[in-house]
Amino acid sequence: MTTGGHILYSFRRCPYAMRARLALKIADIPYAHREVLLRDKPPEMLAVSPKGTVPVLVCADGRVIDESFDIMLWALEQNDPEGWLAPDRDEMMALISEIEGPFVQHLVRYKYASRFDTSQRRNHVNREERDKACVYLQPLEARLSQSAFVMGETVSLADQAIMPFIRQFAMVEPDWWSAPQFPALARWLSGLLHSDLFQSIMKKYPQWTGAAAPT
Repeated sequence: MTTGGHILYSFRRCPYAMRARLALKIADIPYAHREVLLRDKPPEMLAVSPKGTVPVLVCADGRVIDESFDIMLWALEQNDPEGWLAPDRDEMMALISEIEGPFVQHLVRYKYASRFDTSQRRNHVNREERDKACVYLQPLEARLSQSAFVMGETVSLADQAIMPFIRQFAMVEPDWWSAPQFPALARWLSGLLHSDLFQSIMKKYPQWTGAAAPT
């Protein structure tokens, strides 16, 4: 198993960074955590990944992985103690792609409506986009009405790869979400959010400034 020497540039509330941290944690891969503010990106991060998004994993051998799903796969290929990669890979990939693709596009337009329509006030939400996003949640609700997790009775890569985005969606209008709109999905989300694993990766770190970085 990989030991030491890795560096992860992360931002606590970023859903992409969350899923990378989840996989690194479950794979028991140690790394130096560098918490960054997206409005104040450290030059060290931009030097290894000019696109300036988190997460960025700098491996001990110098390899740079700056896509969250690639970090997940890399970590689980080192060590997969709970069998997250065990279910059918093609089925998981199709499910994940729909959530991180069109669902997230609608989520962003729902949550940040003023970015796309400057006539809207800053905290306005676009419920038309919310309804479009819900189309992609309906198949998940159907799955989770029949099983504990999206691929069956045990947690998998599919659950942890999409959970941070469902969490973000649920937080936009918590009263509406908790009605509940999707009871099985809400149960699933609550279970994952209250897990020891998720709680462990949400530890708060001070901003990394390039000096005396925490390890």
